[in-house]
Amino acid sequence: MIQRIRRFVEESYSELKKVVWPTREQVRNLTVLVFVISAVIGAFIGVVDLLWTELVRITVAIL
Repeated sequence: MIQRIRRFVEESYSELKKVVWPTREQVRNLTVLVFVISAVIGAFIGVVDLLWTELVRITVAIL
């Protein structure tokens, strides 16, 4: 059991040494990109919701 745990830790450490970590600039750029895309999608959903609400309000008023 101890041998398997030790092997797991050694292999995990070996794999972590192969990882190419992003630079600080890449992390910043991707974070900004996520915020911008989230804001655009949020605005789109907000506009669609507003239009749908008005359509339902007009439909109910006609009936």
